[in-house]
Amino acid sequence: MRAYLKSYGCSANQADGEVMKGCLAQAGIELVESALAADIVVVNTCAVKGPTENRVIDSLKRYSQERKLVVAGCLPLTSFDRLIREVRFDGVVGPAAGEGVVEVVERVFKGEKVVALNGALNAKPRLALAPLRSNPVISIIPVNYGCLGSCAYCCVVFARGRLRSYAVEEVVGRVHRDLAAGAKEFWLTSQDAGCYGRDVGANLAVLLEALSALAGDFRVRVGMMTPNMVTDILDELVAAFGSEKVFKFIHLPVQSGDDEVLRRMRRFYTVQEFKVIVEAFRAAFPQVTLATDVICGFPGETPEAFENTLKLISEVKPDIVNVSKFFPRPRTAAAEMRGGFVELAEIKRRSTRAAQIVKRIALERNRRWIGWTGEVLIDEKGKVPGTWIGRNFAYKPVTVRSGKNLIGRKLNVRVVKAFSTHLLGVPC
Repeated sequence: MRAYLKSYGCSANQADGEVMKGCLAQAGIELVESALAADIVVVNTCAVKGPTENRVIDSLKRYSQERKLVVAGCLPLTSFDRLIREVRFDGVVGPAAGEGVVEVVERVFKGEKVVALNGALNAKPRLALAPLRSNPVISIIPVNYGCLGSCAYCCVVFARGRLRSYAVEEVVGRVHRDLAAGAKEFWLTSQDAGCYGRDVGANLAVLLEALSALAGDFRVRVGMMTPNMVTDILDELVAAFGSEKVFKFIHLPVQSGDDEVLRRMRRFYTVQEFKVIVEAFRAAFPQVTLATDVICGFPGETPEAFENTLKLISEVKPDIVNVSKFFPRPRTAAAEMRGGFVELAEIKRRSTRAAQIVKRIALERNRRWIGWTGEVLIDEKGKVPGTWIGRNFAYKPVTVRSGKNLIGRKLNVRVVKAFSTHLLGVPC
């Protein structure tokens, strides 16, 4: 039997896909590089945004015309009715399927139609399962599934459920194994890394301290943290980030610069509390890379509220801002809100304006790195042939040119040019 597996979406979904690939290979199923070469196609779906769901549905329709199709990931749990209505599939399984995907694929291959969604909201595959990593340098490790939030716009909770953390010892064991297998960069991923461990008597700071105590040459990137899940462990977390093994990179989604909009979003923090966290990290690590997210056009976002978001971006000057347009998602509170909806044309106008400001600030922030010299770990190929991308201590992407394969190597470089998305370096 030959299978092709395609993953969409966030790093947590990518991690799930790597684990499913490992389980399929362990079961003796041949993994191939294209759908045309496969007997069965497994699509690990994402449904966090409306446009993303539309693209995924379109791809599912194409795959279903060619091969037997198993739909995995978030979409079967967030939009099952649409899936049944629009796609001819042979099997479905939820996110974090782990070993469960093997039985589904084998049954579909025999001609059965399989719906395996029972227990999906509580799924937590063993971290001992060996993934097939798509990048030999990077190990993506889910530290928890689910979250403790109730964001009004988010449908992921219907697919991922409530918080389920791995024990500190389990994560440490996984890092130790992947380190021995050649990984040098570890992404701690989840729906919200900030709430890690609160169900098992631990927290993110405790986990980082345990990982930093491991012997070996590696770096850890911490995933998205909701601000209100950082506030009560802020001092402890900043101290844990002091380890040279932790990238000085924080992803702290603010979503809006207006407190009333945040209240309607059910985000449970204020703009000022967000700023306090940023100030604490920058005081400790002046070159820390700050990434954040904003949603344009959430119901009730007045022109004044949107201006508050632009004001916050201009004041805080994040290195990275992921700008999203609001789209109502099925079964969410935001989809049911009465009044305050922003016209689509106005949402597009706001997002365009925000993106222009974000691009200018990103370039301004990156120009501060011109002339910097230091070490980068090459962790991926560049899009242009002969280029490679490395990350410095602040997780800044630095592009270098070389005719050699540099994956996994460390280089000393000097930054000679800045762009809004990356830096250009030369070996020194």
